[in-house]
Amino acid sequence: MGRGNPKYSYRLGGEWIESSPEEKDLRMLVDKQLMMTQKSALAAQKANHILGCIKRGMTSRSREVVLPLYSTLMKPHLEYCIQLWGPNMDLLEQVQRRATKMMRGLQHLSYEDRLRELRLFSLEKRRLWGDLTTAFQYLKGAYKKAGEEEQEIMALNRRKVDLD
Repeated sequence: MGRGNPKYSYRLGGEWIESSPEEKDLRMLVDKQLMMTQKSALAAQKANHILGCIKRGMTSRSREVVLPLYSTLMKPHLEYCIQLWGPNMDLLEQVQRRATKMMRGLQHLSYEDRLRELRLFSLEKRRLWGDLTTAFQYLKGAYKKAGEEEQEIMALNRRKVDLD
């Protein structure tokens, strides 16, 4: 009985609110274990759909035609919040494998060679690159705690007054 009961129903105004095992944070659905399995599966599904449209809609499979379409239409879905999708990278990586394999002249190459030939990164390397960029920005002071920036400005103003 009461609010400690998981089956307790809540109302907002006159409407009943349904419970959900997930919560939206920064436009991402996150479950109670901070996993986004459903979101990454949806991203892979959307990228697969786009890849299918490219395959059906384009008669040419040359890299000059397919690579710009991949970069513009599919890549954003695969790389969206990639830092958060650790365990589900294989699903997304499979889509990229299929996209690179469909380009004429690259089918016989290994996945790593295809990426090198197209000057692309694997999604795991892209994730690592994002992590390193964030760490570098943090070390350079791009992320400051609330109030730190004001304290820095006040200290600079005091030094300026002392110099005058």
